Parts: sequence; structure tokens; C-alpha cells
Amino acid sequence: MIWLNVTYGLPPSIVPPYWHRHDELVWELSALHTHWLSCFHESASPSAPIAWMRAFADAGHRLRDWVSTCGTRLDRDRPTRQTVWPGENGVELGGEISIADRKQDFEEVVRAVVFRRRAAEAMANQALLG
Repeated sequence: MIWLNVTYGLPPSIVPPYWHRHDELVWELSALHTHWLSCFHESASPSAPIAWMRAFADAGHRLRDWVSTCGTRLDRDRPTRQTVWPGENGVELGGEISIADRKQDFEEVVRAVVFRRRAAEAMANQALLG
């Protein structure tokens, strides 16, 4: 992500510091990354990189919309607001926080995700072994 931000000089209205805390941003950026991998692979068509540039421009518009919707900013973040549908219970998401150390927060989030995935994998393996 640092490469993308530095290379294209992206403002926080497209990729904010706490992008990793918002699934809608993670999925959009993940899709862009996998598209980049295929377009810049040695076996890709010579015109594939321009297809990535076109996809990047499209993704930029969607990212701007996602950032606007979720409300994260350069110096503050909050969980993406959820619309509660009639008959459903709301979920307490927490309030706005100040962004102090983006790198540390990113590392903590990644560690937590890895821990959850390993635990899920262990449970699945136990279930298979009976």
C-alpha cells in the first residue's frame, strides 16, 4: 500500500491511513492488487498494464465513495456506519478514535487476522480428524 500511495501521491480521501480497518477498502484494494499481479506478470499481454491503469482509475472513484461512506480520515477513524434494517438489532460499533501510529495499528490488525485464521484452520483440522 505504501508503494501505491507514494507512486501515485494518493490523498487520504482515496486511501486513508486506517484503510486496513475497513473491509470495503480492503476488498477493493485486494482486487486492485490481484489485477496488478496478473497485468504485470511476465506472461501478460503487452497491453495488460494499460488495462490495470484503467482499472486503477475506476477503483479510485469507488475508493473515494467508500472512504466518504465509512468516514475515516487522515487523523481520525471510526467503524463504518451500519444501516439497521427494520426488525433487526443494531450493533455497537464504537466511536471515533484518533490515529496515533498507523504502522503499529496495521501490524496489530494483521497479527489478529493471522491468529483468527490459524485458530479457524486448527478447528477445521480437528473436525476432519474427528
